[in-house]
Amino acid sequence: MYEERCPETAEGTVTLLSSASSSDENPVRGNWGNKLDFILSSLGYAVGLGNVWRFPYLAYDNGGGAFLIPYVVMLLFAGLPLFFMEVSFGQYASEGPISAWKALPMMRGVGFGMMFVSLYVGIYYNVIITYTIYYLIASLTTKLPWVGCDNSWNTIYCSSRFQECLGVDRKDLDSLGVVNGTSGVVIGNGSCVTVSSLTNSELSGYQITELNGRYDLSRYTDPLHSSRIRSSEEFFKLRMLQEADSVGELGWVSWQLALCLLLAWVIVFLCLIKGVKSSGKVVYVTATFPYIVLLALLILGLTLDGHQEGIRFFITPKWEILGNPQVWLAAAVQIFFSLSAAWGGLITLASYNKFHNNCYVDSLFVAIANCATSIFAGFVIFSIVGFMAKELGKEVNEVVDQGFGLAFIAYPEAVALLPAAPVWSCLFFLMLLTLGLDSQFTIIETIVTAIVDAFPGALRKRKIFVLLGLCCFCYLVGLLCVTRAGIYWVNLMDSYGASFALLIFAICECASISWIYGGKRFINDIRTMIGSQWVDFPLFYWWPINWCIITPALLSFVLLFNWMDWSPPTYNGDYPWWAHLIGWTMVGLSLVWIPGIWVYEFIIGPGGVASRWAAMSSPRESWGPALQKYRQVAWDTHVQHGTTMGGKLEGGLEDNHHAAADPAVEPAVMYKAQANDGYDPPV
Repeated sequence: MYEERCPETAEGTVTLLSSASSSDENPVRGNWGNKLDFILSSLGYAVGLGNVWRFPYLAYDNGGGAFLIPYVVMLLFAGLPLFFMEVSFGQYASEGPISAWKALPMMRGVGFGMMFVSLYVGIYYNVIITYTIYYLIASLTTKLPWVGCDNSWNTIYCSSRFQECLGVDRKDLDSLGVVNGTSGVVIGNGSCVTVSSLTNSELSGYQITELNGRYDLSRYTDPLHSSRIRSSEEFFKLRMLQEADSVGELGWVSWQLALCLLLAWVIVFLCLIKGVKSSGKVVYVTATFPYIVLLALLILGLTLDGHQEGIRFFITPKWEILGNPQVWLAAAVQIFFSLSAAWGGLITLASYNKFHNNCYVDSLFVAIANCATSIFAGFVIFSIVGFMAKELGKEVNEVVDQGFGLAFIAYPEAVALLPAAPVWSCLFFLMLLTLGLDSQFTIIETIVTAIVDAFPGALRKRKIFVLLGLCCFCYLVGLLCVTRAGIYWVNLMDSYGASFALLIFAICECASISWIYGGKRFINDIRTMIGSQWVDFPLFYWWPINWCIITPALLSFVLLFNWMDWSPPTYNGDYPWWAHLIGWTMVGLSLVWIPGIWVYEFIIGPGGVASRWAAMSSPRESWGPALQKYRQVAWDTHVQHGTTMGGKLEGGLEDNHHAAADPAVEPAVMYKAQANDGYDPPV
């Protein structure tokens, strides 16, 4: 047994609550096994593939070390406030991203939109995890398959064919000298022939000079130089993806990728089979393993020749670029998407916390740790990339890349140059796998929790079947992404599925909670959970100032500039019109819920226009802490600090002196919906 200290009640006393440490505080929904489960799950959700394959390139491309200034500024004014708001909101309600909006019924459309975006992302994100599984299995060999150009999938344009034909090291390609007649040269059709077999006119055309049976290659250059493709790129596109020429050429389903995709979904299902009880333990491995690998890669990178140039390339500040608004926009977008805010995942994870968990400290730690991880990953990536540039005799900016290009082309090529390359390759792709799985766990749990919380009576005890059905559905849809045109669909879903909608959700969250639900009421909700000693500290006023004004204004600015700077996504050229139509349909399906729920709530409301508005903009009777003992604490805390809890006390307690003393502290509930469980299905 342990004692848990609650915040002060209206009478100024402190209530002590007892709870068995071996049982959940909320026996209906369950809780995290312990605090570390939540922290690691939140960290794993926030720290994803983008921290490794997007941030380093973004920093280099936007001022190097100087990029950290707008990055930190955007963290303080946009990332942290939104992160803390969502975690507090979810923990107070102990509900998923749809049901939590019983606090403000008219905004339930935001929760529906979050669920749809999570569905889009969950489908294609597991396809990316599929790629990492494929590469991980391919790395279980003594020679990495993307090394060299003698494989069946390689073309005449494979980058190392030239040096293999000449029989020289890549470092010596710029200093070719005199060779004998048996040496090989590459001709215009990509063939490798002996130099002695060339005619005089061909020798002249290739700027090769013959002298007494010897041949001077000092002026000879690769005739296919401008068309050369990295061997690692050919492995990615021609071997794994078997890439088609356009999005409409589906071709066949790759059975290898289909099996890897099945394995990915089986892993997700098994790790979530017991909800947060199982996923909360898995993250002890998946959330910490990437840091072990990153540290090992950094140590290795610092021992390699050329690492200084790579790191210098990453951190050298370009102060003049800070005057470019695009740099600040890039920082805001990176912070927003890196912290995984407005997806519904943070609300879901926090909803399984114990009521008096210190969500304030947790939010600060996870958000700052996430950003520190991005910077740390930058040093790791650029130390290895600097080594690769040195080995290839190129500049760093010629070999660095981002996204798929970094994870599946540039970095595999760099790893192939390391000693014990297969070992480092396995570690790297195992790291990507764990990074992806952490985020995927929360994405799928968000959808399942939203569905189960929406229909608790019918689905609470059948949650495993909801999870199984969702995994099967996503797998079947995901098969589209492992056809020959699969990469086009992944890129299309990534570009449209989680772009403008998330920014709109975030703006709606800030504006509705701060201005309609009430910023002061929300602060007292937080006070109920963490106590007055945190909320009354002067620096805490930073949060409501941001929630009410700065954060929504900043996100509106980012959204506006995104619209102004938006260009249709491309992959190997432009998409056809019907592909863009599908993309915009995805956006529409996630956003239409917001105005749709407004209309629905207005129609079902009682009375005239004013009464209907009051009903749709006021909390449901069931709004408030999930457990009765905390509803009483919340009620008293709100009364003491001049606000109302919004919902009613259960068990007839609404008739006590707190409710009857003053009409001003009555719950702001204008009508009773049928069953009044805080959730009215609009369909």
